[in-house]
Amino acid sequence: MHSAESHLERSLRLAADDPAQRAAFYRALLDADVYVVGEAEAGPRDKADAGACIAIQNWTRSDGSTIIPFFSSVAALQHAVDADCNYLQLSARALFEITKGAALVLNPKSLYGKEFLPEEVDAMLRDGAALVPHRIAEATQVFLGQPQRYPGKLVDALTTLLAGHGNVKAAYLVLMLAPSLDSRPHLLVGIDADGDTEGLMREAGNVAGRSAPAGEPVDLTLVEAGEDNLSDYFLDSVAPFYERRWGALLHRAPGVGHA
Repeated sequence: MHSAESHLERSLRLAADDPAQRAAFYRALLDADVYVVGEAEAGPRDKADAGACIAIQNWTRSDGSTIIPFFSSVAALQHAVDADCNYLQLSARALFEITKGAALVLNPKSLYGKEFLPEEVDAMLRDGAALVPHRIAEATQVFLGQPQRYPGKLVDALTTLLAGHGNVKAAYLVLMLAPSLDSRPHLLVGIDADGDTEGLMREAGNVAGRSAPAGEPVDLTLVEAGEDNLSDYFLDSVAPFYERRWGALLHRAPGVGHA
């Protein structure tokens, strides 16, 4: 028997309203079982075993392209499909592997849904997130300053994420122009953190990509004292938009949240 809202459905709902929750949603999805309209050799309503021969139903969109619907629960599937049908239960990770190269949509016709393009699925399978940040490594001439229009939504989302990571010491924001790389400026987030930062940077990149102003590219870089001129600039010349002690206060303060 399914609860009114599964963990995956709750993660999807929270991620739809708050970009800072989207990394948690991707993790929950990759760990979850999902449901598709289709059949396997073992028969209908059986959990699909690895290597089983299965047929998964595609839907045709108005432009003639196809998309594969999948669902977080049997209830969500029944809500979207009018007629009786056979369905399969399998892990989301297995579904993504089986359908590589196809577009998919989670919980179509529901209040909260999510479409996945092939490149997004590939990134999830490879890195556990839909957007992979990169670290600026090459020496190049850059111009740095503060953005005229402050990206409040981006900063709020990153602050919420970073407050949950005790290894983050501080985070900074600048506007960077690197003429040899791009003709337009990019927002650049510098994160100063201890220990293992690989997973942290993936999550921060995912949040940044989803909460940045429309059409604004965002780069991420690690800040390490004495490592390079860019790090030194952050540490010496930029006021952080987040510091670790603020994260502790956020966790202790009652009623903190997003409207």
